[in-house]
Amino acid sequence: MFKRIFDHKVGVWIVLLILVSSASFAQQNQKMALIKGGEYIPLYGSDSTLVKVDEFFMDRFPVTNTQYLDFLKNHPEWVRSAIKPLFADKRYLATWESDLSFGKDNLPNAPVTNVSWFAAKKYCECQGKRLPRMDEWEFVAMADENTIDARIKPDFNQRILSWYETPNTSSKPIGSTFQNYWGVYDMHGLVWEWTLDFNSVLLSPASRGNGTGDSNLFCGSSAIGATNLMDYAAFMRYAFRRSIKARYDIKNLGFRCAKSINDKNLQ
Repeated sequence: MFKRIFDHKVGVWIVLLILVSSASFAQQNQKMALIKGGEYIPLYGSDSTLVKVDEFFMDRFPVTNTQYLDFLKNHPEWVRSAIKPLFADKRYLATWESDLSFGKDNLPNAPVTNVSWFAAKKYCECQGKRLPRMDEWEFVAMADENTIDARIKPDFNQRILSWYETPNTSSKPIGSTFQNYWGVYDMHGLVWEWTLDFNSVLLSPASRGNGTGDSNLFCGSSAIGATNLMDYAAFMRYAFRRSIKARYDIKNLGFRCAKSINDKNLQ
């Protein structure tokens, strides 16, 4: 009789622990969008070069000044006066008022910028996440409001190009642009964004695995081998990634985080 009662109580506790764990996991993912994944042909590839993107989570919005400030309070080694030159150049958080104040000129809910790849990577890791891979970012970015792949729509590409051609003179809050098919905001029209493997643009899709460089992936020569000559917006992104280094801190370059679908190690 005692054993039956004990087993029942243990069973109840196990169920409660599972429910609490599931609720916690769901709560921490409420600001992330589930990207079902699929296949797509990247800018540099052929009809037979389909890249598979596995299911994953992506932040619905870029990381904000407020969120980054909270990170700095918990990790003071990454504040402006303490960060090592190896991890950031002199423009790191250049528009902030001080180490722990983004000042009146930066909106609390605007994307944080002037942040290096090293700093962005560390931030995501401290959230139990990571930076999105370039193929993941491009896969999500090719969606408009209603279509998974809107790259064949001239008006979609023109909308992106119009933003690229407009000088970035002021910060705007997250959510200022459209929500795409996946429920993700601000992929275009707010800030450029770091990806985990941004420097893999140095390699063609066919050579990413064997280390063979391809010098035709930049500026005018980038049109060679491209699958979609109309996708000039992607040309500009690839050229931009090709021109930067991990310690660079750029005024209109921010980031968002991602997480693999089977990674429940959230903090």
